[in-house]
Amino acid sequence: MYNNFNQSNSGFPKGTPKEPIEPGKIIKRVLLVFVLIVAIALVSTCWYTVNDNQQAVITTFGKVTSTNEAGIHFKLPFGIQNVKLVDVHNIQKIEIGYSSKGETVESESKMITGDFNIVNVDFFVEYKISDPIKYLYSSQKPALILKSLAQSQIRNVIGSFDVDSVLTNEKTAIQMQIKELIIEELEDYDIGLSLLAVMIQDAEPPTEQVNQAFKNVETARQGMETAINDANAYKNKMLPEAIAKADKLIQNAEYLKQNRINEAVKQVAMFEAMFSEYALNSAITKSRMYFEAMESVLPGVKVIIDTSSEASDINKLLPIDKLS
Repeated sequence: MYNNFNQSNSGFPKGTPKEPIEPGKIIKRVLLVFVLIVAIALVSTCWYTVNDNQQAVITTFGKVTSTNEAGIHFKLPFGIQNVKLVDVHNIQKIEIGYSSKGETVESESKMITGDFNIVNVDFFVEYKISDPIKYLYSSQKPALILKSLAQSQIRNVIGSFDVDSVLTNEKTAIQMQIKELIIEELEDYDIGLSLLAVMIQDAEPPTEQVNQAFKNVETARQGMETAINDANAYKNKMLPEAIAKADKLIQNAEYLKQNRINEAVKQVAMFEAMFSEYALNSAITKSRMYFEAMESVLPGVKVIIDTSSEASDINKLLPIDKLS
């Protein structure tokens, strides 16, 4: 029964042989699969995408032929053209004297100052890729070259400052000088990198006792600056008041001066008027002036003037106080 069941469900009549597959169909199927594989490879290798922070460098048969910005671009497939993506808009960093894990690298941080003291100085360097072609093909490890240049110029500049300047108030000048020297060196090396900033991350003496001494110096310096600022604030407060008082005194003096001048002019005018009257009637004016002078010299004294005489018909008593 088992044999009969297989024969009845095999799909072919009993005793009918299967048709052999023709060789031509096999070749067609193989060619079709090959064409599909080639098409998939062609589609997958003839386009690429560039992000906003990247720039693409295209090489044709190993030679740089062009660059492309962000977007979807096409290239020749099968390795004829190759694309390398470079992060040109990202700011990258180099740590000198310490690691991102917080560990100190003494071989990089320990330096000698200009006055032959030892300090530990950590630096933070920021840069970006300015030319992707030179970055890829002018050197093997451009970031390592930049780090070596930075370490060389850092030790050169630190060696020209004394320890007080390095640890306290000359950090900004040190950073600027190091940055300028590294930029000059980068222009000579021309490796496609652009330096953005050089910053002192930390600066301290190699021993705790010396470190505490410099902290005390810095505290005293800050106290001095605070006292100077307080003195300047007091000066700025009192100076306007003093200026106002001085201005008031000057204005008062000018007023008194002008008042004296006006009084003198008035007296001159009165004298000139009196002189003109005196010139017209000198005798009468002289008598009047004499009586006025006597009245001011002898206040309260009665003077009787006897005008009686043999030749006169009038006899009068003229007290001076009545005349006034």
